[in-house]
Amino acid sequence: MTSNSDWRASLSSSERYDNIQAIKEALDRLSDTDPPSQKNAFALENEAYKASTSRAEYDEACRGLLEQKAPVSSEAQLAPVEQVAPESPGIAIGHYQNCHYVASGLTAEVYRSSTVALKVIVDTSVGEPHNPYREAKILKLLERPCIPLLETFRDQEQRFTLAFPFMPWSLADLVEQGRLPRSRIQKHFTDLFNALVYIHEKGIIHRDIKPSVLLLESPDGPAYLSDFGSAWHPELSVYTEPPNDKILDVGTGPYRAPEALFGDKSYGPEIDMWAAGAMLAECCRETPRELFESRPTHEDGNQLGLILSIFKTIGSPTRESWPEAVNFKTPPFEMYRVFEGRSWDDILPDIDEDFRELVAALVIYSKGKRATASQALKFRCMLQG
Repeated sequence: MTSNSDWRASLSSSERYDNIQAIKEALDRLSDTDPPSQKNAFALENEAYKASTSRAEYDEACRGLLEQKAPVSSEAQLAPVEQVAPESPGIAIGHYQNCHYVASGLTAEVYRSSTVALKVIVDTSVGEPHNPYREAKILKLLERPCIPLLETFRDQEQRFTLAFPFMPWSLADLVEQGRLPRSRIQKHFTDLFNALVYIHEKGIIHRDIKPSVLLLESPDGPAYLSDFGSAWHPELSVYTEPPNDKILDVGTGPYRAPEALFGDKSYGPEIDMWAAGAMLAECCRETPRELFESRPTHEDGNQLGLILSIFKTIGSPTRESWPEAVNFKTPPFEMYRVFEGRSWDDILPDIDEDFRELVAALVIYSKGKRATASQALKFRCMLQG
C-alpha cells in the first residue's frame, strides 16, 4: 500500500492528465460565456496536487472541482506562477530539490525549482517530429533571444530532463487577461521577430510558433522563444526529414500554415511567419481571440475545419494568389466551396491600421510574398517611439 509520504510518486502522468481533462469539461459546463482554457484546468489540478497530503485527499479535491456549482474566479486563475508560493515541500528531480509541477504537454511535464524550470520527458513513444534529444542539441547552438538551455540530465527514473531559466509568464498568459497595450505588443513581437531572424538565418524552422512558446521575464518582457521540440534543423534533422520531404503534421491548431495543410513537404521558415501573423492578429484585437477556428487535434475533421476557417476568413486561394500551390500533390483549387476574399479592414476592424498592415503581410497564401522576420521588424507598427 502506498504511504502518504510517497503518494505523488505513485500518481502517473496519465492519471493527472485524465483529471485535468475532467476538470476542464466541468469548467466548460459551468461557463456561460467563453469556455475556460485548458490552462485553468491545469492550474486547479496543480493546486490540488500541491495542497494534498495523501492520494485520498488529492482524489477528494479533484472530485470537489468536478462537483463545484459556481465558476472559479478568473482573477485567481490568471495569477502568474511567480505569485503562487508552493506550500508543500515538492519533489526531487535529479539534483534539484523542492520541485513543483507547473504544466504538462504532449511529451513532457514541466516543474519549477526556485529559478529553474525542468522539462521532464515522460513519453518517449511519440515519434517525429518530436525529439527532445535533437531539441537539446539545437538549443546548445542558440543564444538569446532564444531560451537558454542550462543543462540536461537523467532524473532518478532515468527520464531525460532539460533545465532552463524559469520564466513566470508567457504571451498566452497575457492574452488570457485581455487586450495587450500597444507598447507590450511592440516589445514582445520585436523579441519574437528577432528570435526568428536569428534561427532562420541558421536554417532552423521552429514549426510550432504560438503564444505559449514566447516566455517572458515579466509582463513587459524581455521575451524568449522556447520549445524547440519539433524544430527542423538543416543538419540535425536531414536524416529523418530531408529538406523536400518534411513532416506535415507540425504546428498547433489555428497557427498552422496552409502549405503544411495542403501537403507541401518542402515548406520553409515561412510557416513560422504565418503563425506569427496569426498570433499578432489575436493579440491586437479588442478582445483577444484566435484569427482562425480550429478544433482540438483529437477531433475528427480538425484539419478540414481549419482549412474552411482560413478560406472563410481571408477568401479561397486562387492560382494568382497562391501560384506555388499549382504544383502541390493536392492543389486547393476547385475542391471546396469558393469564399470571396474580404479586406483586412473588414476582418480586423478593431485593431490599429499599422498592425493590420503587418498582419496582412504575414497571413498571405504565397510564401514568396509573405514577409520575412527581418522585413516584419521594419514595418511602421514595430518602430517604437
